[in-house]
Amino acid sequence: MSEKPTKEDLDAIKDQLGRSPRDVHAIAYRCPCGKPAVVETPPRLSDGTPFPTFYYATCPRLTGAISTLETTGMMMQMQDRLATDPELAGKYAAAHEDFIAARNAVAKEVGLDVPEVEGISAGGMPSRVKCLHSLVAHTLGAGPDVNPFGDEALAALPQWWMDSPCE
Repeated sequence: MSEKPTKEDLDAIKDQLGRSPRDVHAIAYRCPCGKPAVVETPPRLSDGTPFPTFYYATCPRLTGAISTLETTGMMMQMQDRLATDPELAGKYAAAHEDFIAARNAVAKEVGLDVPEVEGISAGGMPSRVKCLHSLVAHTLGAGPDVNPFGDEALAALPQWWMDSPCE
């Protein structure tokens, strides 16, 4: 369940990103240490820029672990399975729709109309697998059993928070 960010959350995200966070709407997921790890961002930034990446991973240990996972060939294997498994393709298409529905709900809540991102989700959904960061962020933000590839990638990650817990 997402929650509104506190000043402490925004300060932590600034430390994580090395810059001020832009237009954080909510904290979608916290690391086991309690710090923000995935945020929700409205589909239009306050400067007017369209921003389709609704779920955005901020924790550097998480994003580092995902980057390492991307080097293993997992995305290509997922892409191959997507092309040959109609049931999996259907679940991935449903994940795409879930992502868009969640983003549209926030857009409506904050009074935005963003036709530039209509029908666009993230991570290559619904027909490609191109960014595990987006897919894992979707899984962490939306919960398990929503995005099959996000679930798989998350399960393949090490416990990023264990070796060097956040301070």
